[in-house]
Amino acid sequence: MTAGAPPASAELVETDGPPVKRDWRPHAERRSAPLTLLMAAALVYFFLPLFWLIVSSTKDNEALFNSFGLWFSSQFNLFSNVKEVFTFNDGVYGRWLVNTTVYAVVSAGGASILAAMAGYALAKLRFRGRNLMFAIVLGSIMVPATALTIPTYLLLSNIGLIDTPLAVILPSLVSPFGLYLMKVYAQDAVSESLLEAARIDGAGEFGIFWRIAFRQMAPGFVTVLLFTLVATWNNYFLPLVMLSDPKYYPVTVGLASWNSQANAGGGSQALFSLVVTGSLISIIPLTVAFLMLQRYWQSGLGVGGVKA
Repeated sequence: MTAGAPPASAELVETDGPPVKRDWRPHAERRSAPLTLLMAAALVYFFLPLFWLIVSSTKDNEALFNSFGLWFSSQFNLFSNVKEVFTFNDGVYGRWLVNTTVYAVVSAGGASILAAMAGYALAKLRFRGRNLMFAIVLGSIMVPATALTIPTYLLLSNIGLIDTPLAVILPSLVSPFGLYLMKVYAQDAVSESLLEAARIDGAGEFGIFWRIAFRQMAPGFVTVLLFTLVATWNNYFLPLVMLSDPKYYPVTVGLASWNSQANAGGGSQALFSLVVTGSLISIIPLTVAFLMLQRYWQSGLGVGGVKA
């Protein structure tokens, strides 16, 4: 490089006035201090409650209230806390965890399949009332789920399903937002030429969906599956209204009942450490599922919203 030449990351642009130096470095090499600070603040905001949960799970009930909340105490009680969580009250926490897994897997799987089928139909099939149905779906997204809980309770009560697992699973099978995502995704992800070729070969619509369309919609399907799984796993109000028998509780309602007992006093204050440790255990399966499905989730969000 000769003396006085511009650096490799810049070039001189000829203009009517003096030459202007233009930076052509890749975007990955550029830095913005305000954006970096903003991202750091967001990271702290989201990570701090998780860090507090991890730290608090290592403390006994006394250290939980008498030590600094954002650092470990002198005694490490995580394993003893975990053992006590799974043995307290005849091991009811393990049953709650199984209930939550069943509710989440069945509801998320069923809701995702129904959303994929309905979204494909709205995107690729032509039938009377299609636009009206899609408008109804968009309108139902704006209705809060809590507003539908009491009407749902009355409907299920009339057919005798209250205080059963179906009272939690059946309402969770309907996902208007998932249907909307699958409809938008299917519009661009599913090839019209493949569908026409399959119809010419004599394939039925149901077979076309499972053999051709569903494979192309797989990333979007996993996206809806993950969203529905998280929503069902963290669902609290619906099972709180529908269930009264503790053996059917999910983890959210079960931990809330322990917390209510601890707040009531009467020697139950030791439950606070169990509530904290149980909360930490409950997020581990969800974290594992998210990490396993993350690459599908990212591709599903990207492909469905971009025109080819």
